[in-house]
Amino acid sequence: MEYLALAMFLVLFLLLLIGYPVAFTLGAIALGFGSIFLGFEFFSLLPLRIWGVMTNFTLLAVPLFVFMGVILEKSGIAEELLDTMGRLFGNLRGGLAISVVVVGALLAATTGVVGASVVTMTVIALPSMLKRGYSPALASGTIAASGTLGQIIPPSIILILLGDVVGVPEGELFMAAAVPGTLLILAYILYVIWTAWRHPEAAPAITNSADDSTHLVFSVIKSLVPPMLLILAVLGSIFFGIASPTESAAVGALGAILLAAIHRRMNLANLREALQRTTRLTSMVFIIFIGATAFGLVFVGMGGDKLILDLFTGLPGGKWTFLVLSMLLIFFLGFFLDFIEICFIVVPVIAPVAIHMGIDPLWFALLIALNLQTSFLTPPFGFSLFYLKASAPPSLKLESIYRGIVPFVAIQIVVLGLIIAFPQISLWLPELMSK
Repeated sequence: MEYLALAMFLVLFLLLLIGYPVAFTLGAIALGFGSIFLGFEFFSLLPLRIWGVMTNFTLLAVPLFVFMGVILEKSGIAEELLDTMGRLFGNLRGGLAISVVVVGALLAATTGVVGASVVTMTVIALPSMLKRGYSPALASGTIAASGTLGQIIPPSIILILLGDVVGVPEGELFMAAAVPGTLLILAYILYVIWTAWRHPEAAPAITNSADDSTHLVFSVIKSLVPPMLLILAVLGSIFFGIASPTESAAVGALGAILLAAIHRRMNLANLREALQRTTRLTSMVFIIFIGATAFGLVFVGMGGDKLILDLFTGLPGGKWTFLVLSMLLIFFLGFFLDFIEICFIVVPVIAPVAIHMGIDPLWFALLIALNLQTSFLTPPFGFSLFYLKASAPPSLKLESIYRGIVPFVAIQIVVLGLIIAFPQISLWLPELMSK
């Protein structure tokens, strides 16, 4: 029966590759295998599992952070930031690309919505970069990679979901992600500077002679202060123990509404659209979660968890072999599956093995989050690539996009390797704040 549990995964991946909806495929496979091999009475446990999901207070942060991101997307903050940062860094070689990375980081720390960040920066920044003579590969790669920072920089939806699945406090996971996220930002900027130095024609400087320095400083302060205050309110309240992630999400949602009102973008039409998009995205996440709960219940009932544990504990090299293999598995699946699917299908299987082998669950959850970030950039199903291509001018070829993201995927892998080799890079801040 344990091997039949593995057959569930094989059937699942085949059906997903064919194109069946994830949530209903998970539920259908669970009902099919469970009713045949365990009996219908086994599913008497399922309502309790689903009730536990729906009454989880921590997961309430998901719709609140999604709503905050959608409202901020419509507030005009991104456009203002891109314009100001472009003028601030424009005199440097690669200045526009650096401004995209900075704005991507700020959007990640406020909205956390990858699709919105990539589309916004593609529509606003990409035409200007191409017009100024930037290499299409560098321009598109920088935008796609900067947009994915919302996956690792708090407040991130995937960090909330991973915290719940792995069983670690979301606040501590936010703190653990702060330093790796900062390392990624710095690594992106250093790569842009290095490329501009090696190939000046790929990232030319732009002269902003018409800008008055006093007016530019005022514009920087005006565009930076509101999102920085929101970041401080949301993340500061978590880091200093003032509020839980769910409570800080409510603060962030209120702050987003106020910022949109200040920018005169808070009207009934925008509010209605924001509520509809939040409902759709939240419903998608939770219906997949419920399907994965049913799948996981049957998988464990058939003894699949014991088989996986025996398989990994029997490998030479102990926890390090398991760690490398699990990271390779997640990286490979990221080529074909969405990060939510990996989070709900694969992570519940390998996380108990990691805990059994003595791996710090907080560190392991962070490694998974960093690894999942690459799934947005790796073809053929990298969502950032789809967002970018759909929003880019027709002249931008898919080949240029693929060439552009390769160095940034390599950077993400290097940072992941650093966090694996030196766990304290990510763990020192949570340990410091807990004292």
